[in-house]
Amino acid sequence: MFDNLFGNLQKQQEELQQKLAGMPVEAEAGDGAVLVKASADLRISNIKVDSSKLDLTDSEQLEDLLLVAVNRALDAAKEKAATETNKLLGGMLPGGMDQFLKP
Repeated sequence: MFDNLFGNLQKQQEELQQKLAGMPVEAEAGDGAVLVKASADLRISNIKVDSSKLDLTDSEQLEDLLLVAVNRALDAAKEKAATETNKLLGGMLPGGMDQFLKP
């Protein structure tokens, strides 16, 4: 009985990871000077810098904007991952217990 349950859980976890990898998120900083693309599995896929919106001689500004954009993208990815995980767990819990997953 438990082998089937845990085997199914492992399969669902693997499917969730694949789904998260295909869920894109984006974040920007500096009014679009830096754009970071990531996926809900917390992987950064692209960083774009618009040099027309930056003073490229100011490396500290660029570093700050990169940090802000990356952290925003990772926060958005975590939020998407949490939503998808709650959907998965909500479908597995007995009736009414999914209310405990709500923030």
